[in-house]
Amino acid sequence: MSVHSTITVNLGNRSYPIVIGRKLLDGGFDLSDFVTGSDCLIVSNVTVAPLYRDRVRPNLAGKKITAIELPDGESHKTIATMQTILDQLVATGANRDTTVIALGGGVVGDITGFAAACYMRGVSFIQIPTTLLAQVDSSVGGKTGVNHPQGKNLIGAFHQPEVVMIDTDTLTTLPDRELKAGLAEVIKHGAICDLQFFGWLEQNIDALLRKDPAALAHAISRSCEVKADVVAEDEREAGRRAILNFGHTFGHAIENCLGYGEWLHGEAVAAGMVMAAELSGIAESEVQRLRSLLQRADLPTVPPPIAADDWMRAMGMDKKVQQKRLRFVLLRALGDAHFTASFDVDRLRQIVGSEA
Repeated sequence: MSVHSTITVNLGNRSYPIVIGRKLLDGGFDLSDFVTGSDCLIVSNVTVAPLYRDRVRPNLAGKKITAIELPDGESHKTIATMQTILDQLVATGANRDTTVIALGGGVVGDITGFAAACYMRGVSFIQIPTTLLAQVDSSVGGKTGVNHPQGKNLIGAFHQPEVVMIDTDTLTTLPDRELKAGLAEVIKHGAICDLQFFGWLEQNIDALLRKDPAALAHAISRSCEVKADVVAEDEREAGRRAILNFGHTFGHAIENCLGYGEWLHGEAVAAGMVMAAELSGIAESEVQRLRSLLQRADLPTVPPPIAADDWMRAMGMDKKVQQKRLRFVLLRALGDAHFTASFDVDRLRQIVGSEA
C-alpha cells in the first residue's frame, strides 16, 4: 500500500498536485483522473523504459497506452529527438484529448513536455520523474524545451503538467553520479531562500548520499515546496522565479562549452553556484560554507578550463540576458538570493579569466 503526501502548485485553473511517496508505481496512485481521454503515450528512454514502463500501466487502468523510447543523454535533447515524439503522435492518430506521459529524468521530461506543448497547440501531459534532479527541479514548474548548439534550453515553451507523480523508490536504481547531480539542485534551494533547510542538509548530507529513504523524502518534499511557492508567485519568470537559476548562468555555459553531456547538469550548476557566490561579494565564510557542502556531496566546486572569451560568448546566450546585458542570480547572504544586472564586472572577469 502506498503512502504519499501532496504539494499543490497554485496556478488558478491550471493548478496541479505533486504527489510524493513510495510504492506509487504498480497502481499505487491512480493517474486515470488526470487523463482526459482514453489514449496515452508514454515517453521514456532506453535506460528507464525497461525498468519502469510496464510498472506505470497499472496506474492507467482502462486507458489505451502506446509507448516510445528515446535515446539516453543530454546530447539527445534536440529538436530532432522531439520530432520522433510528434511523429509517433501523428502515426497513432492522436487527438487533443491524448495525454503524453514523461517517464524518466529531466531530459525526457523537458522534451516530452515541449512535444505536448506543440502538438495540436497543446495536449495534456503528466510527469513521472525517476531521477533526483527531475524530482526536485525540472518536473515542477512547466518549463519545457530542448537545447540548441549555441545554448541550453533556448527552444521551448511553458506548459504545466496535469500532475507530477514522484515515486521515491525509483531512486534505488539511480547511479551514484546521478544522485549527486540531483543533490546540487537540492542544495540550491537552501542556498537561495531557506537557510534552515541548508543547515538541515549540512547535518544530513551523508544520509542522503546513502539514499536513506526518510532523508530523501524530506529533501524532495522541501525542494518541491520551495519551487511550488516560487512558481505560483511568478509562473513565467518575469521576476522572482529567476532565483531558481542560481548558478545556472555559469553552469549552462559550462555545459555548452564542454558539449552537452560531458558534465551532468547538476555538476555544472554546483561549480556555477560557487562562481555566483564569489561574484556576489558575500563573506568568504559563507562562500566556503556553500563550497564545503557541495564538496561533501562529491560535487565539483571549480569549473573546467574554459577560455574567457568562450565564457562570455556562452553566457551571452543565456535566456536572462536583456538588451545585451548579463544578469545574474546573486546572494545578499546565504539563504537570500536576488536577480540583478548590477555586479562587479572586474570581479566577473577575474572569476572567468582565472580559469582560462
